[in-house]
Amino acid sequence: MAMTWEEVVAVATALPGVEEGTWWRSPGLKVGGKGFARLRVEAEGGLALLCELAEKEALLASGDPAFYTTPHYDGHPYVLVDLTAVDPRQLAELIDSAWWLRAPARLRRERSAAR
Repeated sequence: MAMTWEEVVAVATALPGVEEGTWWRSPGLKVGGKGFARLRVEAEGGLALLCELAEKEALLASGDPAFYTTPHYDGHPYVLVDLTAVDPRQLAELIDSAWWLRAPARLRRERSAAR
């Protein structure tokens, strides 16, 4: 039940238009030039992943230790993910959701049409 940054990158870059780079001076993932995930180098570590606020609240309320937040992220649509504790399938779904939230309309339309 653990994932590495390299595995996160592999899941994300399988999605259309995703590029690995840096975001806030740390490893990050972007689509259409906009970030949706970054590997935090702060003391608490973890993966900062874009999500809807309601989903963040549900993940935090679930009691799953893989999901947490810090005061810096309060009120922001990002959940922090402990890569050593997260279920890989659940993280893949969350990465996919983050992609849909951030991807440009053209990429979303193309992906919907391909389904």
